[in-house]
Amino acid sequence: MSTAAATATLTSSPFARRPRAPRGGRRTVRPCAFHPEVARAVESLQAEFREVDRALALNSSRVSAAFRAARVAPHHFGGSTGYGHDDAGGREALDSVFAHVVGAEAAIVRPQFFSGTHAIACALFALLRPGHELLAVAGPPYDTLEEVIGIRGSANVGSLKDFGVTYREVPLAADGGLDWDALACAVGPETGCALIQRSCGYSWRKSLGVADIRRAIDLIKMQNPNCKVMVDNCYGEFVEISEPPMVGADLIAGSLIKNPGGTITPCGGYVAGKKDLVAAAAARLSAPGLGVEFGSAPGHVMRAMFQGLFLAPQMVGEAVKGGLLIAEVMSAKGYRVQPLPRAPRHDIVQAVELGNRERLIAFCEVVQQTCPVGSFIKPTAGETPGYASEVIFADGTFMDGSTSELSCDGPLRDPYAVFCQGGTHWTQWALVLGEVLKVI
Repeated sequence: MSTAAATATLTSSPFARRPRAPRGGRRTVRPCAFHPEVARAVESLQAEFREVDRALALNSSRVSAAFRAARVAPHHFGGSTGYGHDDAGGREALDSVFAHVVGAEAAIVRPQFFSGTHAIACALFALLRPGHELLAVAGPPYDTLEEVIGIRGSANVGSLKDFGVTYREVPLAADGGLDWDALACAVGPETGCALIQRSCGYSWRKSLGVADIRRAIDLIKMQNPNCKVMVDNCYGEFVEISEPPMVGADLIAGSLIKNPGGTITPCGGYVAGKKDLVAAAAARLSAPGLGVEFGSAPGHVMRAMFQGLFLAPQMVGEAVKGGLLIAEVMSAKGYRVQPLPRAPRHDIVQAVELGNRERLIAFCEVVQQTCPVGSFIKPTAGETPGYASEVIFADGTFMDGSTSELSCDGPLRDPYAVFCQGGTHWTQWALVLGEVLKVI
């Protein structure tokens, strides 16, 4: 590229300072790191970015208030060993902060939860008993819950089906949202729990906002007031300015290596909601009679859980901006995206339909190459425990599997969609997209 062409490219970016003539008459140009198409998309999204920052500020205010109300102090970060008896009140303080933040009566936040699926399973087993029905009201659940429920490959290993819990689901409407007419008559006297999956999972569907969750809860309770409502809250925390317990959810559950871990919590998950139901979930995690009183955590883990929760609104805000940018750039190149550009966001997941196996793998390879950890590793599609299809992951993250850090993945099946999430700053996705445009 000629010097004149390079200068023209740089100055076309909204992030390049206009040339000015210093003493001596020579012009200087501040270079821009972004591909020109990405830079133009960023400039066009400034109003949407400001709206994200508004929600971020409100959520940060709520989190800060919760820390003050629980009188969090340095001794809460000390950690414990063995049974975890001598944790100086750290568990209790963390549970209190989390419950306050999500508007719940109680919470259990522990490193002993292996994953979001583990936390959700504990919540479902807390709510359901033999003879009950589990009703999924937002279409099929996420792949990793299929074996928990007993839909796929889990005979005689302790699934809900093994314990005499039946399962039914309400298909989504044609537009990918909840089928309100079907839901209005779906709940029966035997329905012990209605499961609402907030995020899209690996489905080409709309993620659910808190307003839709409120409407669904109202419909469910009108039909059967005794039916408990459980919300799979993964990927949705802090995206909006309220959480499902604030609108009537009995329990929510999720992972700490997603949104509420703020990219620094190394492990764990949570269950929050009604006090008696949280106690039942805690008994499933530990054992009846032990509940929330046991479980050690090293000091560095305890501190990271507190600090990660404090940072979570900021990290989620950046991930939402990254999703907006992915949608804007990829839709401009002719790819189908979900959510649509500039549409309201209800989780941090941005899906892009790539159409074939080769493009899906190429996209994930580019993401991996731009990650700070393992950039030299080539992602390979393969079987992964809990998933029905081959899946490819690109996640060069500091915490293994931390999708609140920059990552993407997708099942190797039609429509060959990649699901992008995370990023500690939107500029990470801006840089990735510049490389993606060179190969897709």
